[in-house]
Amino acid sequence: MAKAKILVIDDDRSICETLQLYLSEEGYEVHTAFTGTEGLNKTIQVSPDLIILDIRLPDIDGFTVLEDLKEDDEDVKVIMITAHHDMDTTIRAMKEGAFDYIHKPINIDELEISLQKALKTIATEKKIDGLLTEPSRDFKVGDIIGTGKAMGEIFKMIGVVSQSKTTVLIEGESGTGKELIAKVIHNNTAKNDPYIAVNCSAIVETLLESELFGHEKGSFTGAISRKLGKFELAGNGTVFLDEISEMSFNLQAKLLRVLQELEFERVGGKDKVKVRARIIAATNKDLKTLVKEGKFRDDLYYRLNIVTIYIPPLRERREDIPILIDYLLKKINRDLHKNVVGVSKEMMEVFLKYPWPGNVRELENLLVRAVVVAKGQILGVADFPDLLGSYAQAQMGGTAGERDVIRSQEGGKVLTLDEVEERHIRKVISIIGKNKGEICDALGISRPTLERKLEKYGITFV
Repeated sequence: MAKAKILVIDDDRSICETLQLYLSEEGYEVHTAFTGTEGLNKTIQVSPDLIILDIRLPDIDGFTVLEDLKEDDEDVKVIMITAHHDMDTTIRAMKEGAFDYIHKPINIDELEISLQKALKTIATEKKIDGLLTEPSRDFKVGDIIGTGKAMGEIFKMIGVVSQSKTTVLIEGESGTGKELIAKVIHNNTAKNDPYIAVNCSAIVETLLESELFGHEKGSFTGAISRKLGKFELAGNGTVFLDEISEMSFNLQAKLLRVLQELEFERVGGKDKVKVRARIIAATNKDLKTLVKEGKFRDDLYYRLNIVTIYIPPLRERREDIPILIDYLLKKINRDLHKNVVGVSKEMMEVFLKYPWPGNVRELENLLVRAVVVAKGQILGVADFPDLLGSYAQAQMGGTAGERDVIRSQEGGKVLTLDEVEERHIRKVISIIGKNKGEICDALGISRPTLERKLEKYGITFV
C-alpha cells in the first residue's frame, strides 16, 4: 500500500521540521510549506492525502487557504492548528470544513489520533464514493467560555452540526449553559430566522400542546381565533425544547410523529403543516436512565439522540474558572457601569475548591451580587458571605436547611455552641488563609474579638 502523503503548512520552521522528522519516521511521505501561497502551490504539485494547516500565516490566513482548498476539492482533509484557544476559531474551522482542530503546543498523541481518523475516513470515502457537505459561510458565536479538552470538543461539535439542521440533544446539569449552546448552533445555521424557546416544565400539558402545534378557532373553550404554534412560527429557524424530560407521554408521542413525518396538525384542525425548523432539545436529567425506568419513551429518545452534546459541570472543568470570572466581570461591569477588575488570590482559591452545584449560572449570580455592593476594584472573601457560609457548611457535613443542629461524627453527639464556633472559625481560616482582616470581615467580628476567640480555642498561625 502506498504511503500517505502529508503536507504541513506552517510559518514556524521548527514545527515543520519536527513534524517532518516525526511523520517520516512513522512512514508518511511529508512535504512542508512556510506560507499559504506556497502551501496552495504544493497542494497542486504533490496532491497530498492530508494537510496540516496553521491558521496564522505571514501572507494569507489559514481560513483563506482552507476555503481555496475546499473549492478545489471539497473532500480534502485538513487538520488546522493554532496557538489560540478561543471558541470562535474552533467553531469556524469545523464549520468551514476542517477535519479536526488542534492547539499548540502540539500533542503528538492527539495529532496521531487525528491523523488515523482522517486516513480511515479517506479510505472509507473511497469505498462509498465520498461524503458531501455544504457548510454555511456565515456564522456568529455566543458567550461560551472554555479552554479545556471537553469544551474544545463541544466547540468542534457545534461546528459540525452547524453544517446541517439535524436534531440535537443537549445534556447537562442546571446552570451549565444548555440554552446558550442552542443559541450558538442556531446563530451558526439560521441566524436570520426565528429562535423560539419552550420550557416544557413551565407549561401545563393542555396548554403546551397548543403552544407547540397551535389551534384552530373553536377547538376548545376560549379558542376565539386560529393560533399558530411554535413549530409553525419558527419557520426555517430553531425550536428549543428545554427540560424535554418533563414532557408528558401523550405529548412525547406527538413530538415523535413530528420528528418522523416532519409535519403536524393544529389542535382541532385537519390540515397538515410542514415542519421546517431544526429541533434542539435539552435536559438536566439522564434520558437513558429515564427510558430504563419507563419514564421517557425509548423511541423518542432514539430520535432525539441523533447528535448529543454533553456539557460538563463547572466542577469538572475548574481550569476554566479564572477565565470565566474575567469574562463575566467584564460583562457585569458593562451592564452595571462598574470597574471591578478581578478577585483576590484567597477568593480565587475558594472558587477553585467550591463544588459549584449551580454551575456557571451560580458563579455569574454570585459575581453580580458582589459587584453591586463592592467598594473596591478587587473582590475579596468578605464580598461573598453567602458562598463562604454554604461552602463551610458543606465542608462540615451539612447544608442549609438539611438539619437544625450540627452533630459530631463520633456517635452523632450534638455539638455545643463553643464547639460549633471553633469548627466554623477553623474552617473559615482554612478557606481564606491567614489574613486576619479578611477573616474578621467573613465572620462579621472585630479584630479584638477575633484575637480573643483565637486565644480561647488555642488557634495559632504558624
